[in-house]
Amino acid sequence: MSESITGEGIFEADALDGNDLREEAEASGSASEAEVSYDEQFYPARPKALRPIARRRQYLATRPSFEFDGRNAAYVDWLRNQAMLGDATTLARQLSGQASMWQNSYAHPNPRAAVERAPVWFTAYPLSFITRPNQSFLGALGDERMWEAFRNIGIRAIHTGPVKLAGGISGWMQTPSVDGHFDRISMAIDPAFGEEDEFRRMCQVATDHGGTIIDDIVPGHTGKGADFRLAEMNFRDYPGIYHMVDIPEEDWHLLPDVPEGKDSVNLSPDAEQALQKAGYIIGRLQRVIFYEPGVKETNWSATRAIVDTTGKTRRWVYLHYFKAGQPSINWLDPTFAGMRLVVGDALHSLVDLGTGALRLDANGFLGVEKSAEEQPGWSEGHPLSEAANQLIGSMIRKVGGFSFQELNLTIDDIKATSDSGPDLSYDFVTRPAYHFALATGDTEFLRLTLRLSMEIGVDQASLVHALQNHDELTYELMHFAAGHCDDEFELNGQTMTGSQIAEHVQQTMRERLTGEAAPYNSLFTTNGIACTTVSFIMATLGIQDPEAMTPEQEAQILDAHILLSMYNALQPGVFALSGWDLAGATVLDRTSVAELTAQGDTRWINRGAHDIMGTSPDAKTSSAGMPRARSLYGPLPEQLNDGHSFARRLQRILAVREANGIATGTLLDVPDVSHRGLLVMVNALAGGALEATVLNFSDQDISGSIRSTHFPPGASALDLFNGETVGQVDDLHSFFLDLPAYRGTALLLEPGDTSERDH
Repeated sequence: MSESITGEGIFEADALDGNDLREEAEASGSASEAEVSYDEQFYPARPKALRPIARRRQYLATRPSFEFDGRNAAYVDWLRNQAMLGDATTLARQLSGQASMWQNSYAHPNPRAAVERAPVWFTAYPLSFITRPNQSFLGALGDERMWEAFRNIGIRAIHTGPVKLAGGISGWMQTPSVDGHFDRISMAIDPAFGEEDEFRRMCQVATDHGGTIIDDIVPGHTGKGADFRLAEMNFRDYPGIYHMVDIPEEDWHLLPDVPEGKDSVNLSPDAEQALQKAGYIIGRLQRVIFYEPGVKETNWSATRAIVDTTGKTRRWVYLHYFKAGQPSINWLDPTFAGMRLVVGDALHSLVDLGTGALRLDANGFLGVEKSAEEQPGWSEGHPLSEAANQLIGSMIRKVGGFSFQELNLTIDDIKATSDSGPDLSYDFVTRPAYHFALATGDTEFLRLTLRLSMEIGVDQASLVHALQNHDELTYELMHFAAGHCDDEFELNGQTMTGSQIAEHVQQTMRERLTGEAAPYNSLFTTNGIACTTVSFIMATLGIQDPEAMTPEQEAQILDAHILLSMYNALQPGVFALSGWDLAGATVLDRTSVAELTAQGDTRWINRGAHDIMGTSPDAKTSSAGMPRARSLYGPLPEQLNDGHSFARRLQRILAVREANGIATGTLLDVPDVSHRGLLVMVNALAGGALEATVLNFSDQDISGSIRSTHFPPGASALDLFNGETVGQVDDLHSFFLDLPAYRGTALLLEPGDTSERDH
């Protein structure tokens, strides 16, 4: 990209017409096509990478000291220079009319194609990744040595986490992110994580090692950046990006006062109701995410008074499903400005930066609608969300990528989403259930959720089965607590409603994983428990003092961690794990992140810094300032020299998974078991072979019967880890198996010679 782009050309980027913009876009595209490469093996029909003016934010206007509002033309232009909507328009003009936009199928999700391309993911978290001195996060993720280690283990993709500029703008200053960089305000890479050229090199190194890079877009909201500030000023299409309502001055008495030094204030339930009765907003929604008394009691906030570009003073009420700094995007505004912004951000990542896939964050709350009187507004499972997800997923497939969504939905909603939207969905179906199974030594609830998933029609191969990520161990159980709260289910020999099951599971988890039982873990609002995989396992083993762990207890933790890895990896779908898993990280002492947790976001204790390659053994924090967490397993180079380490044992699991095509198989059966701690998953592999994943979630050695009507009598059960035959299927479709505590295996059912039986 030329650095000599003039201010005049830049500032016309968000207009809807103008020959200057078209000529600028064409020049930008033609000038850069020759210098940017892309991987033809994985993305044969992708448009060549372009260089839209994402780096134009380096332009610095003269900064006068007067009003930060529509009266200050220099300030308005400075904001326009950074707005995502302008970049989206410029990028779209470069892609329109290109034959390459029609070379890929895009109507329907294709989960198995996505799984084949990227079956095992490393989910990175930029703020917690320790690098070499003076090395950026993106530079570290493009390190050849790390990719060699990943390929050795079986990891084929990196999900980078959000690395673009996030947070907000106040005056001339950028304000920090309020939600781990999920409050996007720009298409530019945040300098704290590296540069665009490092991002592109990372994508190339991944390709060279048979991998791919997965980036993030956020269809549900932005931060309070340039786009939101322009929306407050009622500038052009910008208010159409958001769910914003202009409140006339005569009704400002309905709005709360904004505290000194703040730019907005959350509405109280009474104020929310008053504005609803006055006909301005739809009022309360189905739930308040991040609910915090006195901080966030509703999903609506009121802005301060601000002068727009015509000189009129305005106050707005805006919707935010998440935090106040994350205004929600309006997907059905007549300008379609929000849609244009999100699609532009997606295309920038795929066709300019060179990623192969995108995560869609907060994509289940894209439609809101007024409900019957005194009922909460319709905000979950809305058809507009499905339509928007179809549009986003189709556009991503159209340029050769794939997508996944990470939002806690009912099983029904995940099924609906998988029919028309992203190619993959995060496994919130069984994630809380497998945690519950380990915490109780009982797999009945896990078996129930797996069977419900099969009955509703969710393909396990369309799910991303994960260990820890950057969030809490969620136990909201939306399927039981919300969508089917009054339905009846059988559990523990009792008939229970969905809501009763949800409360039973949640209360059990709270008692066993927090408080006196595990004082190092913390509750996270009503969503779940802030912990790492290791600290969760510690709690299930009854370890109260992490500093007093014995070598025997550490060995048990490793066994249980491998068991959870086997559960997630030895079934159809994507397997994902994080740096916290690879390092065996424990939680941080909450006093070390007291400032971050002060507003109730306890998840920071499970986001400790980790150094998976051992590049900076003396570093006390990441470059972002996150304190270093204790690591039980050590860096990967050391682990790969130890046959009994987490990495080496994981390597063997992933080798069995890949050699037998388990990732693209089909779950056929989750049969009853002879011991409550056992779980059996029967999978059909390509070519018709049968595989059975058998896991022992209890702390007892088990000798029990493994039975499924899919097992053919006479078949031999071959252990895929050691090649030994461990049993033969009898006429009751069963065989016996010995399985130590916290262990598992994968068995191939090989049909026997039935000639004698036929006689």
